[in-house]
Amino acid sequence: KLFREANVLYWAKALLGLVYNFINRAIAGIPDPPPFNIPRVRFVEVGLALSYSQGSSKSTIKTGVLHAGFLLEEVIDGDFTKFIHNMDPDPLLDPDQDGYDFAQFLAFTQHVQYTKTGGLVFISDYQGITELLTDPQIMTHSSVSEGQDIFGEGNIEKAVSEFEKHHVCNEFCRWPGFGLEAL
Repeated sequence: KLFREANVLYWAKALLGLVYNFINRAIAGIPDPPPFNIPRVRFVEVGLALSYSQGSSKSTIKTGVLHAGFLLEEVIDGDFTKFIHNMDPDPLLDPDQDGYDFAQFLAFTQHVQYTKTGGLVFISDYQGITELLTDPQIMTHSSVSEGQDIFGEGNIEKAVSEFEKHHVCNEFCRWPGFGLEAL
C-alpha cells in the first residue's frame, strides 16, 4: 500500500507539471498576462523508508527481511483544507470561503489534465494548503488500467467517464489565452 501511495504522489507531481507547462506555454505566446493570479502549488516531498531485520544466529528471522515500511511526507504548516473531493470535480468550498479561488484553480487543473490526456486521467482529492498539497487521488479511465487497481481505492473510474457532465468551467477555464474548449 505504501508503494502505491508513493506512486500516486509521483504521478500527481507529473500531472501538475503538465498543467504548469501548459500555462507557461500559453502565457509566453501572448502580450498581456491573464486577468488573475496563477497560484504556484506543489505536492509534498515524500520518501519511502524501509526497515529490514538484522537477524542473529539465534533468531528465526532471516537477515534482510522487510520488517516495516513508512511513508515520510514533508510537514504541512497551516490550516489544512480539502479543496476538491474525489467523487465530484466541483470545489468543496463556497464562493465566500477563504481558498475558494484556489479551489477554482485546482478545478481548472483537472480540466487541463483531462483535456491534455484525451479524457484518460486527472488528479482529484486535492487537499492541503494553498502552497502545498498531499494525499491526492489519480482518476483514470477504465481503458488505462484494463481492470487493474493501479492507483488505489480512491481511483473512481466513473469520475472520469462523467467528468464532462459534472465539471463546471470557471474563469481560468474560460480565459481565451488558454484556448480550452468548454466541457
